[in-house]
Amino acid sequence: MGTWGTGPFDSDVAADFVDELEGLTHLQLINVLERAFQRVASSGARVDGGDGAEAIAAGAVVASTLQDSPIVIDSDEGPREPLLKLPASFRASAGLALNRVLQDGAEVAMRWVDSADADRWRQGVQQILQALKAPTDH
Repeated sequence: MGTWGTGPFDSDVAADFVDELEGLTHLQLINVLERAFQRVASSGARVDGGDGAEAIAAGAVVASTLQDSPIVIDSDEGPREPLLKLPASFRASAGLALNRVLQDGAEVAMRWVDSADADRWRQGVQQILQALKAPTDH
Protein backbone atom coordinates (compact mmCIF):
# COMPACT_ATOMS: atom_id res chain seq x y z
CA MET A 1 0.00 0.00 0.00
CA GLY A 2 1.49 3.32 -1.05
CA THR A 3 1.29 6.02 1.60
CA TRP A 4 2.47 9.59 1.09
CA GLY A 5 1.24 11.31 4.25
CA THR A 6 -0.52 10.92 7.57
CA GLY A 7 -3.94 12.27 6.55
CA PRO A 8 -7.07 10.16 6.13
CA PHE A 9 -6.79 10.14 2.33
CA ASP A 10 -2.99 9.91 2.01
CA SER A 11 -2.74 6.32 0.78
CA ASP A 12 -3.57 4.42 -2.38
CA VAL A 13 -6.25 2.44 -0.57
CA ALA A 14 -7.96 5.54 0.84
CA ALA A 15 -7.75 7.39 -2.49
CA ASP A 16 -9.27 4.39 -4.29
CA PHE A 17 -12.01 4.22 -1.68
CA VAL A 18 -12.91 7.89 -2.22
CA ASP A 19 -12.89 7.38 -5.99
CA GLU A 20 -15.38 4.54 -5.46
CA LEU A 21 -17.80 7.02 -3.86
CA GLU A 22 -18.06 9.15 -6.99
CA GLY A 23 -21.33 8.84 -8.87
CA LEU A 24 -23.06 6.68 -6.28
CA THR A 25 -26.67 7.27 -5.36
CA HIS A 26 -27.27 8.38 -1.77
CA LEU A 27 -28.36 4.87 -0.79
CA GLN A 28 -25.32 3.29 -2.45
CA LEU A 29 -23.04 5.76 -0.65
CA ILE A 30 -24.62 4.88 2.69
CA ASN A 31 -24.09 1.17 1.98
CA VAL A 32 -20.43 1.61 1.00
CA LEU A 33 -19.65 3.70 4.09
CA GLU A 34 -21.47 1.27 6.39
CA ARG A 35 -19.59 -1.72 4.91
CA ALA A 36 -16.27 0.06 5.53
CA PHE A 37 -17.15 0.48 9.20
CA GLN A 38 -18.55 -3.04 9.56
CA ARG A 39 -15.47 -4.75 8.09
CA VAL A 40 -13.34 -3.20 10.83
CA ALA A 41 -15.87 -3.54 13.64
CA SER A 42 -16.44 -7.23 12.92
CA SER A 43 -12.85 -8.18 12.16
CA GLY A 44 -11.04 -10.54 14.45
CA ALA A 45 -8.17 -9.60 16.73
CA ARG A 46 -6.21 -8.02 13.87
CA VAL A 47 -7.62 -5.22 11.71
CA ASP A 48 -6.44 -5.47 8.11
CA GLY A 49 -4.48 -2.41 6.90
CA GLY A 50 -6.64 -1.85 3.84
CA ASP A 51 -9.85 -2.12 5.83
CA GLY A 52 -8.43 0.26 8.43
CA ALA A 53 -7.43 2.83 5.80
CA GLU A 54 -10.91 2.68 4.25
CA ALA A 55 -12.59 3.06 7.65
CA ILE A 56 -10.48 6.14 8.43
CA ALA A 57 -11.35 7.70 5.07
CA ALA A 58 -15.03 6.86 5.58
CA GLY A 59 -14.91 8.31 9.10
CA ALA A 60 -13.42 11.54 7.77
CA VAL A 61 -16.15 11.71 5.12
CA VAL A 62 -18.87 11.28 7.75
CA ALA A 63 -17.24 13.78 10.14
CA SER A 64 -16.96 16.36 7.36
CA THR A 65 -20.75 16.34 6.89
CA LEU A 66 -21.49 17.26 10.50
CA GLN A 67 -22.49 20.78 11.38
CA ASP A 68 -19.59 22.85 12.77
CA SER A 69 -17.15 20.00 12.18
CA PRO A 70 -13.45 20.85 12.24
CA ILE A 71 -12.95 18.12 9.62
CA VAL A 72 -12.91 19.83 6.24
CA ILE A 73 -12.13 17.82 3.16
CA ASP A 74 -10.46 19.40 0.19
CA SER A 75 -12.24 18.36 -3.02
CA ASP A 76 -8.86 17.27 -4.39
CA GLU A 77 -8.69 14.60 -1.66
CA GLY A 78 -12.24 13.64 -0.84
CA PRO A 79 -15.54 13.37 -2.65
CA ARG A 80 -15.92 16.05 -5.28
CA GLU A 81 -19.68 16.41 -4.78
CA PRO A 82 -21.20 17.67 -1.54
CA LEU A 83 -22.71 14.84 0.45
CA LEU A 84 -26.28 14.78 1.60
CA LYS A 85 -27.08 14.25 5.25
CA LEU A 86 -25.92 10.85 6.45
CA PRO A 87 -27.63 8.68 9.09
CA ALA A 88 -26.96 9.79 12.67
CA SER A 89 -26.02 6.18 13.47
CA PHE A 90 -22.86 6.62 11.41
CA ARG A 91 -21.29 8.60 14.24
CA ALA A 92 -21.33 5.51 16.45
CA SER A 93 -20.40 3.09 13.64
CA ALA A 94 -17.48 5.25 12.57
CA GLY A 95 -16.36 5.78 16.16
CA LEU A 96 -16.33 2.06 16.87
CA ALA A 97 -14.34 1.35 13.71
CA LEU A 98 -11.80 4.13 14.32
CA ASN A 99 -11.26 3.04 17.91
CA ARG A 100 -10.49 -0.46 16.62
CA VAL A 101 -8.00 1.00 14.12
CA LEU A 102 -6.17 2.77 16.95
CA GLN A 103 -5.81 -0.43 19.00
CA ASP A 104 -2.60 -2.40 19.24
CA GLY A 105 -2.40 -4.99 16.52
CA ALA A 106 -4.22 -2.96 13.88
CA GLU A 107 -2.07 -3.19 10.77
CA VAL A 108 -2.64 0.41 9.69
CA ALA A 109 -1.42 1.66 13.09
CA MET A 110 1.75 -0.45 12.94
CA ARG A 111 2.94 0.60 9.48
CA TRP A 112 4.66 3.80 10.61
CA VAL A 113 8.47 3.71 10.57
CA ASP A 114 8.90 7.28 11.81
CA SER A 115 7.47 7.85 15.29
CA ALA A 116 6.68 11.51 14.48
CA ASP A 117 4.55 10.34 11.51
CA ALA A 118 2.87 7.77 13.74
CA ASP A 119 2.03 10.49 16.26
CA ARG A 120 0.64 12.82 13.55
CA TRP A 121 -1.43 9.96 12.09
CA ARG A 122 -2.83 9.00 15.52
CA GLN A 123 -3.67 12.66 16.30
CA GLY A 124 -5.48 12.94 12.96
CA VAL A 125 -7.58 9.84 13.66
CA GLN A 126 -8.33 11.11 17.16
CA GLN A 127 -9.41 14.46 15.71
CA ILE A 128 -11.89 12.63 13.46
CA LEU A 129 -13.12 10.65 16.47
CA GLN A 130 -13.62 13.86 18.44
CA ALA A 131 -15.60 15.40 15.59
CA LEU A 132 -17.82 12.31 15.43
CA LYS A 133 -18.88 12.63 19.06
CA ALA A 134 -22.37 13.99 19.49
CA PRO A 135 -22.38 17.56 20.87
CA THR A 136 -23.58 16.25 24.25
CA ASP A 137 -20.62 13.78 24.34
CA HIS A 138 -17.97 16.52 24.39
